[in-house]
Amino acid sequence: MDFKKQSIKTSVVACIIDKQDRVLLTRRCIEPFCSQWVMPGGKIDHGEAILAALHREVREEVGLEVHVDGLIDVYEHLGVGERQDHYVILYYRCGPAGGELAPNGNECTEAIWAEHQDLAGMNLPPGCRHILAQVFPELPWGATPPADDAGREVPDQLDLQVN
Repeated sequence: MDFKKQSIKTSVVACIIDKQDRVLLTRRCIEPFCSQWVMPGGKIDHGEAILAALHREVREEVGLEVHVDGLIDVYEHLGVGERQDHYVILYYRCGPAGGELAPNGNECTEAIWAEHQDLAGMNLPPGCRHILAQVFPELPWGATPPADDAGREVPDQLDLQVN
């Protein structure tokens, strides 16, 4: 019998927004979400602090330093890929703080500063769309929240009715 222990992969992603309200996006070249536009980030290593992982991942993927403004939201991806992976992703709003923009080629092939008004029409995975819709709610996102949207289960975000 082939047994593989199930696990939840916890990751951090930087939603890097510059002074012109452009968002840094990378063209992912590995699964999951290969060929889609994503924000830089990756897994948190065992024993690594969350924000240390965020800074490390941004440096490794695109060569930038960032300042962290705060947590935007947490997004959960269930049943991703052929292994049916489970991801819990913490998305942080950040600003650029130095370095040279240079995609590493191992995880992403391109990096662009996308104009915020163009985001809704781009090929983005559900988690990116969910987060960017929170940051730029005025854009015509046009999609309903995905079925695994954990935000629908948080009590302060529900439309509670008392009978």
